[in-house]
Amino acid sequence: MAVRQIREIGDNLLRKKSRPFETVDDKARQLLEDLYDTLKVTKDGVGLAAPQVGVLRRAIVVDLSMEEENPQGPFFLINPVIVKQSGSQVCREGCLSVPGKLGDVTRPEKVTVEALDKNGKKVKIKAEGLLAVVLSHEIDHLDGILFVDKATEIFDQDELQEEER
Repeated sequence: MAVRQIREIGDNLLRKKSRPFETVDDKARQLLEDLYDTLKVTKDGVGLAAPQVGVLRRAIVVDLSMEEENPQGPFFLINPVIVKQSGSQVCREGCLSVPGKLGDVTRPEKVTVEALDKNGKKVKIKAEGLLAVVLSHEIDHLDGILFVDKATEIFDQDELQEEER
């Protein structure tokens, strides 16, 4: 597997819409594994979408397995689509493609996502709370949307850490 370079805000590729996969083959599985390997080396990310590593395909990886409350994942998803959503929550988000920035974003409280797993099998994920936020965030990447586009307020991460001390 491989660790890929993460694209950052300002890279035009992050603003493009990704193409769906026709089939889940070895190339698709390799991309998912590379996304996972890349996510793991970041140490602070919980999700990664293919456009963030320069691939305009509809693939994401989400891993909340290290979360203290309600650990979940990892999820390897091809062609994910939010088919149902309800409620709303405001969450302070960050993004590996927008280093050093955080923002308050309103997301659904609950989502239902349909996708294919890495074996091409249909899966349905009913998510709420943080998992709903992360799935929504990563699926936005597939449509060229960054959290800063939806944030009501954007903060410098270093300044927030200074205030907390």
